[in-house]
Amino acid sequence: MKLGFTPDEERFRAEAAAWLGAQLTGPFRDLRGLSTQGGHPERRRDWERALGAARWSCIGWPAAYGGRDASLAEQVIFAEEYARAGGPGRLGYMGVELAGPTILAFGTDAQKQRFLPPIARGEELWCQGYSEPGAGSDLANVRTRAVLQQEAGGPREWVVNGQKTWTSFAQFADWAFVLCRTEEGSRGHRGLSYLLIPMHQAGVTVRPIRQMTGGADFNDTFFANARTDAGNLVGGAGEGWKVAMATLSFERGVSTLGQQMNFANELRAIVSAAEANGLIHDPQIRQRLAHAHIGLRLMRYSALRMLANAEAGTLSSEAYTYKIFWASWRKKLGVLALDVLGPRGEIAGGDCYEWESLPRLFLASRADTIYGGTNQIQRNIIAERALGLPRESRVP
Repeated sequence: MKLGFTPDEERFRAEAAAWLGAQLTGPFRDLRGLSTQGGHPERRRDWERALGAARWSCIGWPAAYGGRDASLAEQVIFAEEYARAGGPGRLGYMGVELAGPTILAFGTDAQKQRFLPPIARGEELWCQGYSEPGAGSDLANVRTRAVLQQEAGGPREWVVNGQKTWTSFAQFADWAFVLCRTEEGSRGHRGLSYLLIPMHQAGVTVRPIRQMTGGADFNDTFFANARTDAGNLVGGAGEGWKVAMATLSFERGVSTLGQQMNFANELRAIVSAAEANGLIHDPQIRQRLAHAHIGLRLMRYSALRMLANAEAGTLSSEAYTYKIFWASWRKKLGVLALDVLGPRGEIAGGDCYEWESLPRLFLASRADTIYGGTNQIQRNIIAERALGLPRESRVP
């Protein structure tokens, strides 16, 4: 992908920047800069609906489903402008960036008509049911089970039992996309299916997991004879692994550019803190700031190459290495933030264990090299899939 943009694309940038600026300095100024850990779920629901009403929520989707048929370049531009304007963490992220694209790629026409417009309008929120207590990075070891049943005179339904953990925003979600084992006696990648399950039913229990940042973005989610219609299977029965891997690939799409803009905001905040307390003149701090800036630029160029290859239908080396690179980089950035702040960065304020943004960056970044596949798992993926090295020995 070229690093420049055409005059039409720059006009699109101006339109997006104007709308975002007007909203985030006007009716939604209270949400400006709010991270995903900032709370205020009802206001953020309002923001999702405002994005949907203006058709800014899912601009890359077909117009028929609430999008703008935006080009890849336009999607990149909007992601950058969103972060530049201080757009809040998207409460609708799981639906917009993961469930929606998966349904677009693998769903039936009926599923697209049912699920995509409410996501685009900000009316229905989603969560992801992948990880389990015994299947974190080893996703193929999931044990949540689903059985297709039909009671006399009733509809055919999947009955689901099991536990998912680290379920982001499950406490707000209306629906979950869940990887289940649907073939009795199956192991590993085989016998898995990808189900869409309503969260508001008696068979679903959500328990928040309190984090060391003070927030509770994650949850344990329990399914006890939870039910979903037989038609809420995405892909064929037993094809869940293929669909789930596609969902994970969408996570490394256009939103990576917006993610990097947020990283740039964090780096600027650290520079400002160093200027305020005089550490900007410390040669070691200056060197670490320079390394952080270099890493951020490398991320941008790698992401652009990754997106260009994805548009051409190929998976590049950047796609394999991107997660381990940014996670390791941001973990170091969190340490740098605390070193710049000094002792005041170790003190929480208020009566509710409230951290300022940079100490929260340090605490939150400790998990970056764990979730979404640990760095150890990422190295295995790079070795085996990207480099074609022999598979690591597995215990049967």
